[in-house]
Amino acid sequence: MATFPHVFQPKFDEVLQQDFELKGKWHEYFNNNHPIVLELGCGKGEYSLALAKKYPENNYIGIDIKGARIWRGAKTSYEEKISNIAFIRTRIEFILSVFAPEEVAEIWITFPDPQLPKRRSKKRLTGHRFLNLYRQILQPNHHIYLKTDSRELHDFTLETLSERKAIIHRKSTDIYNDFPDDSVLGIKTFYEEMFLKEGKPITFVDFTLLNE
Repeated sequence: MATFPHVFQPKFDEVLQQDFELKGKWHEYFNNNHPIVLELGCGKGEYSLALAKKYPENNYIGIDIKGARIWRGAKTSYEEKISNIAFIRTRIEFILSVFAPEEVAEIWITFPDPQLPKRRSKKRLTGHRFLNLYRQILQPNHHIYLKTDSRELHDFTLETLSERKAIIHRKSTDIYNDFPDDSVLGIKTFYEEMFLKEGKPITFVDFTLLNE
């Protein structure tokens, strides 16, 4: 991981007690002013990779705490010389230490752990706790996209959004039935391929958070 120039692994105290050195400077790192898009819990980075290839006019940053997963996406993007992608190994709880206000244009949340036991609901990436973090780094006209095989997480997200000011642009409980020709939603990760083989429908929510 340390050999890849586009992979950043801030130490725990670097993001817990202070700001990461690239906070507010990601456009300088990419050497352009293109929109910055995050993939939270990016795993092997398949979605970020596919989007980076499809939309060279955007910059993509995959975030995950598990280095073994990030390594795959980092290696592929390095070998294919994809210049508009980077990876950060850190906890999503620390994103305020990594990104400045309004530095991010979009967020993708792809197949996160649904944290189904009710006692673990605070860890769900579309719960109020995390949505409040996202809102602080997102631009006003942002989009947040949730793609998951978990109907429970899908419904939980819609319920959470109903409790706050938000705009839901699109939603689906079966994207391949509702949006069969959408090339972006049609990007499939390793885990999604497994879920589809198991016959699980893939759900989707596209939303914007408004000021409370």
